[in-house]
Amino acid sequence: MKILVLSDSHSGLSFMRMAIRAVRPDAVVHLGDYYDDGEEMASEFPQVVFHLVGGNCDRFRSYRVIPERLCYPVCGAKLLMVHGHNHHVKSGLWSLLEDARASGVQAVLYGHTHSADCHREEDGLWVLNPGACGSSGGSVGVVEVLNGEISSCCVLYAQDLRILSQSTCQK
Repeated sequence: MKILVLSDSHSGLSFMRMAIRAVRPDAVVHLGDYYDDGEEMASEFPQVVFHLVGGNCDRFRSYRVIPERLCYPVCGAKLLMVHGHNHHVKSGLWSLLEDARASGVQAVLYGHTHSADCHREEDGLWVLNPGACGSSGGSVGVVEVLNGEISSCCVLYAQDLRILSQSTCQK
């Protein structure tokens, strides 16, 4: 099963649409900034399950209470999903990794920095920041799950989405 991970869309709906059509995911995780972009995509792609968290910019865009942290299985893999501002990820990942390990997840997904990162810690924890999907030259993350375990994780850029190059994924 494929999970498409989006963050920091900032109204970049056309790039999000392109990513969803190219990846054809079973689920989409939108990590905030702008939460309502994720809601818009969920209404346009009702056949896909969406998981949405709010970011720092979303506090000023909505009067509703929206979740800023989700932690549960998606496509069978337990994930921690946050925007990252509450973990101060621009200053380092220590707080984020501590939360992820305490939560017993297979992967932690975060945004906020607009810098893509996909790596695996020595203890096996996957760490994915999909970068920003808010422009035509943005990036997204893809997590593949097989039998409840993450089999691959990668960052795809606009050119990758055009050709869907599988060689960009780490295994």
